[in-house]
Amino acid sequence: MQALEKTLPLGYHIELGGTLEASQKSQGAIPAVQPLMLVIVLTLLMLQLQSFQRTLMVVLTAPLGLIGVTLTLILFHAPFGFVALLGVIALSGMIMRNSVILVDQIEHDIRDGVPKWEAIIGSTVRRFRPIMLTALAAILAMIPLTRSTFWGPMAVAIMGGLLVATVLTLLFLPALYAQWFKVQRPLVHHLENV
Repeated sequence: MQALEKTLPLGYHIELGGTLEASQKSQGAIPAVQPLMLVIVLTLLMLQLQSFQRTLMVVLTAPLGLIGVTLTLILFHAPFGFVALLGVIALSGMIMRNSVILVDQIEHDIRDGVPKWEAIIGSTVRRFRPIMLTALAAILAMIPLTRSTFWGPMAVAIMGGLLVATVLTLLFLPALYAQWFKVQRPLVHHLENV
């Protein structure tokens, strides 16, 4: 474009316009509100979980979606543009919601007197089905959008990211919780018949 612009008569120039211009304006708006949105999200998580450590633990699960996003965008040959970025932002919220559900269930079981190790395992097993079913419902709802030229990258990003992140969250978060709070597996004593 710059080489072409140099060949134009004096007083003429080339400007980006249309959808590319609108996309660049929209992308510029995201970093402007990102700090405020981050503060709001962290505040809501702190209110729900009532612990800085558990809030941090939930936030650490959000990047798990990037694995699935990357794989599906490559697999579907979809670009990582503005719309896919919107999908990743929405995906982060979905992943953290699943993590909040799981952490809250673990904490609820511990408050009810269940030993910590059993609370971690039991909560994960009990919440596996509802978390997976809601994730699958969201993934299936995105299928019609994959055919869209405009919304396709967002749908693909959400579908792949949510599938991979949900599975990884159900494996990673209980392990992280046990490690973070130093929950030891109880020793099992075996009686042997002589």
